Amino acid sequence: METLRDAAILLARVGIGVVFVAHGWQKFFTLGLARVGEQFAGYGIPQPEITAAIVAGVELVAGVALVAGLLTPLAGILLGVDMAGALYFVHATHGPFVTQNGWELVVALGVGALLIAAVGAGRFSIDRLLGG
Repeated sequence: METLRDAAILLARVGIGVVFVAHGWQKFFTLGLARVGEQFAGYGIPQPEITAAIVAGVELVAGVALVAGLLTPLAGILLGVDMAGALYFVHATHGPFVTQNGWELVVALGVGALLIAAVGAGRFSIDRLLGG
């Protein structure tokens, strides 16, 4: 059972982490931070240019950390806070469906990241190799 549990945690870490990496990458390299900052300004997000860089960095770096299982509790908490901000500033008033800019994706990603932070990275992780 323990191997199955650790395999499930690995699958969740990789799946959720890859989605965060893709979104961070998109903000940095596809859309660009200037455009993301403009979008954030339109949503009323404070200090939109700075916040865009922080959000993109958290999604990219913490997403990679989640995939690797490195500093997993910190990475999961940072990603959960990131998604709480997205929920609050952008998605909460649009209903659940992502096709209507709703909150289903940010809630799923946020609670998934927080769950991984709470249960740990599992046996198949850098955290475990380092004795965590």
